[in-house]
Order: sequence, then structure tokens, then C-alpha cells
Amino acid sequence: MSQQIVIDSRVFAREAKSLEGELPVAQLTRILDMLADSAGVLKFRIEGSMNLERNRPQLLLQISGVLSVCCQRCLEGVEYPLGINSLLEFVADESELTQEDIEDDSKDFLPVQSEVDVVALIEDEIILDLPSAPRHESCALPETGRDDGSSSPFAVLKGFKGKAS
Repeated sequence: MSQQIVIDSRVFAREAKSLEGELPVAQLTRILDMLADSAGVLKFRIEGSMNLERNRPQLLLQISGVLSVCCQRCLEGVEYPLGINSLLEFVADESELTQEDIEDDSKDFLPVQSEVDVVALIEDEIILDLPSAPRHESCALPETGRDDGSSSPFAVLKGFKGKAS
């Protein structure tokens, strides 16, 4: 059973709290099907602060570690180093976002929540960071079961050549 860590985004940010720890990869159930191996742990750190300019709570989320993702070419594990630094700003309502806010790629916006599931937040950030089709720099294709690869799939058609109906 996965552990649950819950924080209040407003209180955590207003009081400039911080939280750090380690999460076993095996507990990140939403990403397990993207991985070749669920061994290892990820380190995380969350720091709360207030955006004084707009008086909004924000969290700086840092995640580090190594995941073994599945190579889309050979289907073996590929080590994928995580180095996530995300600034998450909480807003009471989407309507308070300006066009400038929406175009700002340095942070993401979330609705203010009194109960933020930290593990789910970590999983969300990892899912956004993972490559869509990971693969080794160079690797062999998986064995197809052919003996020598010299037979052509078109060899059967050779027998039909010259037979007209």
C-alpha cells in the first residue's frame, strides 16, 4: 500500500514550510506500466513560498533519481535520470490568470487545494517529464525467431509468377 502525504497548499506556502523524503519507485503506481523495472527510490523536496507580487501560494517541487524506462526498440531497460524542478503556483480561480500568466512557461498553475496529495503531484510531474518513446542510443532489435533471415516474405509469390487465369 502506498503512503499518502497530504499538505494544505495555502498553509504550507504561507508558513514557508518544506518537506523532503524518499519514495520507492514501486509505490508510484501510475507510472509502473511505463517502466522496465520498479526498483530504486526517488528523492523529493517541496518548498512553500508566497508570490508576493500576486499574493498567491506556490510550491517548488524538486525530484531526483533514476528510473528504468522501457526502450521502444529493444524492449530492455534504459536508465532515465530525473532532475525535475517545477514551480507550481496556486490560483483561486482560472479567471484570475492573465494572458501573460498563461504564456509563462517557468511555472504551472493549479487550483488552490486544502488537501494536496504530494505523491500524486510527484507522479504528475514525472509523467510530464518522461520521454514518449525512450530508446537506447544504439541497440539491436529484438530477435524475431527467424533462423537466418535469408528467406523473403515474397518467396511464396514467386510460385504465382507466370500463372495467368
